[in-house]
Amino acid sequence: MRKLLLFIIPICLLSTNVFAYINVTYLNTTVILNKSSTAQVVETLIVNMSNSSIGQYLQYRQAINLTLSDWSSALHTDLLIQHIFNPNSSISNFTFLPGPIINRNSQTAQAILTMRYLAYNVTTSRNIGPRKFVYTFTSSALNFEHTKSGEALPLNARFNIIIPKGTSLVSVYPEPDYPYPNFVGNYNNATLFSWYEGEPLTEFGFSYLVTQSLQDEVTSYFSSMYQNFTQQIYLLLIMLSGILVVYIAVKVFA
Repeated sequence: MRKLLLFIIPICLLSTNVFAYINVTYLNTTVILNKSSTAQVVETLIVNMSNSSIGQYLQYRQAINLTLSDWSSALHTDLLIQHIFNPNSSISNFTFLPGPIINRNSQTAQAILTMRYLAYNVTTSRNIGPRKFVYTFTSSALNFEHTKSGEALPLNARFNIIIPKGTSLVSVYPEPDYPYPNFVGNYNNATLFSWYEGEPLTEFGFSYLVTQSLQDEVTSYFSSMYQNFTQQIYLLLIMLSGILVVYIAVKVFA
């Protein structure tokens, strides 16, 4: 009996190790556009793991010096990168949060990894009328899978774009998987657009119309004027300060 146990235990341990795994199974990338060229990006990755790998994941989670590259190696994935990034610009305010263990059962468990950042210069704009601007998404800012036929979403990914309330879609290609257009092919009042697994993005195009309020127009005008005449304004302030100092000196010593 003792010999039998000595034979069975190593086999059980070996079987446990064989079925130990940590896999990234899904990517969700959401771009929140606004009335400027900067966008808020939120990317979530679902991690599936065996119960025997939970301890290993928690060790990764508690480590404070792991880079994205370290996490990518640990999870054996190439999805842990910024998928919205203008190569001629930059990102900022980057945060990375490995989430707690969720959906645990007798055999498996899950966790969610979340990346948040600001991506700059992901849209361009042109004025088409009084207080009306068309914003166009910069397709070169997409950083998804590169296939033989061009860029495409991975098979286990979803890409979402959210436009501000009060704006309207001008054109889109390819057509989103969600929402469905109405009977004349329009997307009335829609603000969320999604593309699902494997969607080709080689000729991706997306533009939307922003109508400024009168208040926004006035604010934008004075902000632009301030940026264009910053040096002159500083010089004027210095001159006024000098005149005030001279005036006070004359009054004091007169």
